[in-house]
Amino acid sequence: MSKVATLSHGPRLDLFGPSVEFLTPPKDVSQNFCVLRGVIPPGLAVPLHSHPDVEDFYIVSGEVRGVRQGANGYEWFSAKAGEYVHVPGGEPHAWQNPSTDEPLVTLIVTTPKLGRFFLEVGRTYTGKPQPVAPDDIARFMAVSREYGYWNATPEENEALGRA
Repeated sequence: MSKVATLSHGPRLDLFGPSVEFLTPPKDVSQNFCVLRGVIPPGLAVPLHSHPDVEDFYIVSGEVRGVRQGANGYEWFSAKAGEYVHVPGGEPHAWQNPSTDEPLVTLIVTTPKLGRFFLEVGRTYTGKPQPVAPDDIARFMAVSREYGYWNATPEENEALGRA
């Protein structure tokens, strides 16, 4: 049976620079997906990580440089507005916005579980950069462990370099 999901602009959360805005509520147990609008400001990145949740990204505007696991280790790829990126569950990946002046805007379709994770680790979006305190990182890492999510070390992220 088809289901129509009503888009309701829910909370917008700061994820230490990048942000997500809920278009469907992650607590709706009748849905097996969560839709978000993701924004990565110019020059910022989402470090290497993985989780069992599938993610699908439609690039609305801007360009993304991404890292994924290839046959010979990590490899860089890019996607621009109008393109789609599928990330299977469990695949390590990272994102960066290479632009110096344009935000990367994506439509993200994922699991309600990942949506709930964002609710737990995100901070209220203020529209201005917020400093990241050691307590913020400690909370993020603790919640990641509770969800079974993996985050690369700073050294592993540094080894990826920038494309």
